[in-house]
Amino acid sequence: MMQIIKLIIIKLIFILNLVFINFSLADNHNIYETLEIIKNDLKTLERAVYSGSIEVNSNNNNNDVLNLDQNSEDVLTKHLLKLSEVEDQFRELTNKFEEINFKLDKLSTRVSKIQADNQIRFQDIETNISSVNIGNQENQLSLKPKIEKPKILPGSSQPQDLGTISYKDTETNETSQQIQSVETTASIVTETFQSEEKILPQDLTEEGQYEFATSFLKVGDYSTAERAFREFVISNPDHELAGSAQYWYAETFRIRQLYTDAASAYLEGYQKYPKGKKAPINLLKLGVSMVQIGEKDQGCKMINGVELQYPNANQSVIQKAKYESKKFECIKQDS
Repeated sequence: MMQIIKLIIIKLIFILNLVFINFSLADNHNIYETLEIIKNDLKTLERAVYSGSIEVNSNNNNNDVLNLDQNSEDVLTKHLLKLSEVEDQFRELTNKFEEINFKLDKLSTRVSKIQADNQIRFQDIETNISSVNIGNQENQLSLKPKIEKPKILPGSSQPQDLGTISYKDTETNETSQQIQSVETTASIVTETFQSEEKILPQDLTEEGQYEFATSFLKVGDYSTAERAFREFVISNPDHELAGSAQYWYAETFRIRQLYTDAASAYLEGYQKYPKGKKAPINLLKLGVSMVQIGEKDQGCKMINGVELQYPNANQSVIQKAKYESKKFECIKQDS
């Protein structure tokens, strides 16, 4: 009987140590209390077996042996039941732990896929941006007019030392020498736009040329956009996009704070294209430009006339006209 008790005690101590090691990581308060109770009961059982208060020898009578056996069996049964309960709880916690690990593995795989997909998308965006920038630079370089070296005619070059001009320097195919007179200077000052190099591609349709001119606004090249829209209006004065092109032509001046040129361009658009898509906003910008160059009376009349002349215009334009009228105190001046 003593050997059986010792074996059971050794087994319980081994299992308790194993349970304590695993459940110290789980940090479960109820299980910890249960194990403490089992540990105290085992210590009590050990003291009862090995202490001198209970003597197990050949001189004991049969009644004491039977009582000891019965008590030992009750205690062992109680501990076995508790141990079985602890094993069930440990098994349940192990299942939950494995389930959590499985979910974490799935989540880690999903995050890795998302990171790889985002990296590919970012690389595509960077490639597209770099290609667009290179294309814009090439377009700007191709649009720069070629500067031809002027021919030097006899008598028009810089002063030279006596004896350094050879006979070949005096040779020319011109029948008469060009001179800087009042008439020629005036002709240079009044040089028209048609003499400049063409910007719009001639192989595109009118819509394609309009989009080409608009592309310069998107990249902030307002001087080139000015020339492109002006060329479109001159080349296609009766096209349905001519009024919009005239409006954006005036906008290139307003953005650069050239309000006098902007007012002149807006006025031209108002006179030539009074029924165009941009006519309401063109009239509003004309009034604002007039106020900004000091013509407040005329400007306020144009701003207040937006809603009267274009009652079916976009509400945003009408609300903007009311805002500008209040801003420049046009209502007080008209009253």
